[in-house]
Amino acid sequence: MKILILNAHIVNEGQIIAQDLLIEGGRIAKIGKDLQSLPADKVIDAQGKHLLPGVIDDQVHFREPGLTHKADLFTESRAAVAGGVTTFMEMPNTVPNALTQELLADKYARASQVSLGNYSFFMGVGNDNLEEVLKTNPQNVCGLKIFMGSSTGNMLVDNVGTLEAVFKNADMLIATHCEDEATVRANSQIYKEKFGDNVLPAQHPEIRNEEACLLSSSMAIELAKKHNTRLHILHITTGEEVLLFDNVTPLAQKRITSEVCVHHLSFNTNDYTALGNLIKCNPAIKGEAHQQALWKGLLDNHLDIIATDHAPHTWDEKQQIYWNAPSGLPLVQHPLLLMLMHTQAGKISVERVVEKMCHAPSICFQITERGFIREGYWADLVLVDLAGKTEVTKESLHYKCGWSPLEGQVLPARITHTIVSGHLAYEHGIFHEQKMGERITFTR
Repeated sequence: MKILILNAHIVNEGQIIAQDLLIEGGRIAKIGKDLQSLPADKVIDAQGKHLLPGVIDDQVHFREPGLTHKADLFTESRAAVAGGVTTFMEMPNTVPNALTQELLADKYARASQVSLGNYSFFMGVGNDNLEEVLKTNPQNVCGLKIFMGSSTGNMLVDNVGTLEAVFKNADMLIATHCEDEATVRANSQIYKEKFGDNVLPAQHPEIRNEEACLLSSSMAIELAKKHNTRLHILHITTGEEVLLFDNVTPLAQKRITSEVCVHHLSFNTNDYTALGNLIKCNPAIKGEAHQQALWKGLLDNHLDIIATDHAPHTWDEKQQIYWNAPSGLPLVQHPLLLMLMHTQAGKISVERVVEKMCHAPSICFQITERGFIREGYWADLVLVDLAGKTEVTKESLHYKCGWSPLEGQVLPARITHTIVSGHLAYEHGIFHEQKMGERITFTR
């Protein structure tokens, strides 16, 4: 299908330029002025709207297989596409954990059948699956995932020998969840003895505290420097951690990179009063000073990528006491709109939003021909009306879990169209599911 987009304000590589764009064969065939005479199957008049590269979310939990009462690849990929997320990278802490090449292949096969968005899946690292881990193909798998701190699912890697071996022998990107397990367990025991079942969600960042994050991130960086490993640390939450990262070296040359999530930029400890367990996540949302440090680190390039860590649980699961309520919150339908809200507030420009959510993930993971609006690249695009509004209501959510911590908010922009690998997948609230997304590849 040939799609012609006319009169768009194209946001790409630090510039906003009024141009037209032609899509043909799944790719961007031509960018330029006055293309209205070119033949097309569909013409979209983008007058007054901004055309962005599709968002690449490098950290989501879509819960399939084994936890599909919370979410699945079909429902969550649709929610992602509705939010302008055209590509996602999904985590291995499903059931069973993706710890073998066969289980990893099963996830790819399922996604090819039901995922409206483009996809990749991390290979999981356990304490005793090194042989399987080292079989992973860096050309068609986004990376290896190590939980250096337990979170949802039992995938903690606490064997120092295993960590050394993986960091030494892996020839591809390693992504880590960094929280020091001993610190978290010791704090948990103290709070259980002191408060029993009456621990409040607001005490979550005291239990999973700054020290736990800094100790683990420092250890991962030390291992990476020792073995010259390509390391990417997920969801940074503290000001102390921000300073661990380099903001001088160009991103394409960095061996150690970092990610910050939209909820850590958008919430702080003041929000536990109203939202409680709904914003309980690992690592924890922390105080306002840390939130401000994350913003500073993002804007001065200590932090490289913005992601969601979309991690849905059912409403009933979240209503349990603190100790039983699982960590994680659903976010993949609104990350771009959240960041555009921050744009309106003057915190970040739309050009920097595109840099951190589209260009940087492509560069960081060495994704083949995605993340930029360039002739010849895959046509992963999102059309946004910055003068529009989006009210987050329960009825508008596409998540299987059926709730969002953003309910009741009115976000100051509206996504009108999302194009995935040249396919118009979403248009004015309607999904077109004749074609599924593509498995992304990597130039490594």
